[in-house]
Order: sequence, then C-alpha cells, then structure tokens
Amino acid sequence: MENLSSSLAPAEWIVISHASDVGAARRAGQVLASALGMDATRAGQLAIVITEAATNILKHAGEGRMLVSSAAHGGQRCIEVLALDSGPGIANLAQAMQDGVSTAGTAGTGLGAMRRLADQLDVYAPPGKGTALFARLWLDATAAAQPVHIGGVCLPLAGETACGDAWAVLQRQGGFSLLMADGLGHGPEAAKAAAAAVQALQAAPGRTPAQLMEDCHQALRPTRGAALAIAELDPAARQLRFAGIGNIGASIIEDGARRQLMSHNGIVGHNMRKVHELTFACPAGALVVLASDGITTQWDLAQYPGLALRAPALIAGVLLRDHSRGRDDASVLVLTTVESV
Repeated sequence: MENLSSSLAPAEWIVISHASDVGAARRAGQVLASALGMDATRAGQLAIVITEAATNILKHAGEGRMLVSSAAHGGQRCIEVLALDSGPGIANLAQAMQDGVSTAGTAGTGLGAMRRLADQLDVYAPPGKGTALFARLWLDATAAAQPVHIGGVCLPLAGETACGDAWAVLQRQGGFSLLMADGLGHGPEAAKAAAAAVQALQAAPGRTPAQLMEDCHQALRPTRGAALAIAELDPAARQLRFAGIGNIGASIIEDGARRQLMSHNGIVGHNMRKVHELTFACPAGALVVLASDGITTQWDLAQYPGLALRAPALIAGVLLRDHSRGRDDASVLVLTTVESV
C-alpha cells in the first residue's frame, strides 16, 4: 500500500478582512467540493463550516486568513479548512464548543455546529494568543475513523499565486517518507523545481533518503534547483533516516525537547556534493517538523502549551502564522509518529 499526500493538491488561501471575504472563502470551498464530487449535502455542510470559521475571524479578530484545500490520506479524499487569526483567543473553549453556543451570532450556531458537521474539528485558542481552527470533511463519511498523522501548509510570497515550496508524504506499509522542497527564489519557476522533487518521490517510493536525493538531483537539473530535506520514518524500529541539502529546517520533538537535524550546503539539481544520510531515534509520540527558510528558526513549541497534542495540520498552521518571515514562500510539514503503520 502506497499513498501520497502533497501540497500540490488544489488549494486556495483567502485573506479574511471584510464581509465579502466570507463569501469568497465559501465559493473557494464549493469549487473544490464540486471538483472532488461531493454530494449536495456534504457540500452544504462544508459551506457552513467555512462560513462559521470566516465569520468568527471577522467578529473576534478583525482579520486573519484561511486555507481551503483538497487532500488525500490513506487513499481517501477530503477537503480541509484551516482558519488562522491573531485575535484574543477563546477564554472558555469547552463552553464555546457546545452546540447552540454562538458568540458571533451567526446562523450556524458556532463551533458546536462545526464540530457536528465536520468529520474532524480541532481548535487551539489560548487566551491572548489568537485562534487556529482546523476542520476536515471526507468525501466518503465512512473514512472519518481513519487516523491522519500528517499536516502541512504552503503559503506563497505575497503577490505570488504559485508557491515555490512543496511538501509531500508517502505512506506505505511499514512507514512514511517525507519531503520538503524550497525552489530557488519564488514564483512559477521555483514552483516547477519543487514540484519536480515531489514527482521524484512519487516515482521511486522504495528509495532511501540518500538515494532519493540523488534521484532529485537528476530530476531538478532542468530547473533552477532547490533546497531539499528528505526523511524516512520506520515506526517499528523507532528510527528516522534523514538527508538534507540547503536551508530546510528539520527537527524531532520528543517530550518537549527539540533536536535539530543537520543539512549540508548545496543546491539540488546544480551543486550537490556527496549526500550524508543520518539515523536518529524517533519513538512513538514524537513530532517530526520540516520547515522552509520562510519560517524563522527560533520557534519553540514549549511556548504553546498543549499544541503538540493537537492535529498536525493545526501545529503547522500555528507555526506558519507566528513565525513566517513574510519575505519568502513559507511552508511547514508536521508528522506525528506512531507505533506502526
């Protein structure tokens, strides 16, 4: 069994700062729902979730942004909604999650309705630290019991529509292969380089990180090149094999401690010396985090009590919201390790 999840799936970021942006976000969701083949009932549920999330941003924070994306996990397709703001947070999240409670006064009756309509809903909103909300609606509702161990975000540089970063996770029997690529510069040409790396992973699923790095070096020669990090998680052995070229941040977080993994200088596709592959202990419950250089290196999950236990996509979203440099494409990929696959 091999299943690929990646940032190359259709997705749209929407800045939420005006009432008209709520409609724009809802329409973006409906376009994805139609392309995915969602029936009218599921599409209507998605519309309510998006409307509630966007309206809450306006009512409580004044502005924020949303990511509405198509995704695939374990061979099943879904639509994911990520809403981020830097507002006041939620003083009593447990109360706000009750069905029928709507501090925003909207028709969907707030977070409780969103929890009822979405197959998965996760919220991180400590008082004074903004609100991050993640919802997932599966195309096939019977897939709702399926665990998802990964989550990622890619945000293009302001003014660009194509993101020069890309991430991908290949889940197979016995483990995961993770990839984060940062195409040189930004814009469409950088996006081509990053996409070529994802395609190389998909074409050679059984390769080690060092071997796959060599494959990518050849595949990216016609492009402007990229920084690249590749990891292979073996949950049964509790080990992570890693190879990195260029400025991609990679970390293992275990029991609150962060171990940063070393990459080497170079540009995959143009200037790459011998690839060094290293092996690290990575027990169940640890987090693996890959981030492009559009994310500062000074983030610390210890500053976010409880965040490490939330959905991986929510973790990725919070790190992007709070630690994006704002002058480059920015991407974060998070994997929660498990005992076995």
